[in-house]
Amino acid sequence: MLILIKLLIAHFLGDFVLQTNSFTKKKEKHQLKSPHLYIHALIHGTLALLFLYDFEYWWAALLIATTHLIIDAGKLKFTNKKNARWLFLVDQVLHILVIYIVYVVITQVHILDAFEIPDKIWLFLLCAIFLTSPVAIMLKVFFTRWKLDEKDTGIDSLKNAGKWIGMIERLLVFIFIISGNFGAVGFLLTAKSVFRFGDLSKAKNMKLTEYVLIGTLLSFGIAILAGLLFNTITL
Repeated sequence: MLILIKLLIAHFLGDFVLQTNSFTKKKEKHQLKSPHLYIHALIHGTLALLFLYDFEYWWAALLIATTHLIIDAGKLKFTNKKNARWLFLVDQVLHILVIYIVYVVITQVHILDAFEIPDKIWLFLLCAIFLTSPVAIMLKVFFTRWKLDEKDTGIDSLKNAGKWIGMIERLLVFIFIISGNFGAVGFLLTAKSVFRFGDLSKAKNMKLTEYVLIGTLLSFGIAILAGLLFNTITL
């Protein structure tokens, strides 16, 4: 289990945290001719090797880097506005499937882990990383089906402020759940509703209200589920 958690951490770091928007746009623009595509695959292989912490796993890192390159190349070639969300999901499923296969092969040959960090800490890191940029990007992809312009919002906001607010609130909800402070989750949701109420009442726009409500419920729901799953696994 620990090997799987380490490889997933490496994946989320490489695919979301360490990959900037400009990096992604350059891959999309130049596709197979883009050096960023190959650098991205190399980063994944390197991260996998670093987290496994043993050069004996070189074949696993090479497999992850190679398959990541092939999967991403296919995604870049076939993605368009209509299938972007579905290909994003397929892309992530395929990457995680490769990681799971690597995990199964490694555990069958009984190679011991080098780290002595408890499994619970690794699982916490996995959940924490997942609830930041990965969930933010997943929600962004989900909301491409609805698009609000300045006329809909009528509100000026800081650049990427919503993204950071979402990441922080998910981490707080996750920490509250795993620590058993369920009441604090309700307090946080109430506090956000109070602050948001003024903006929504000024905008007087049903689409904006629904947009914010769906986003808030999804964000809190994912964080709560992650916390409950963490508690279940670590019982």
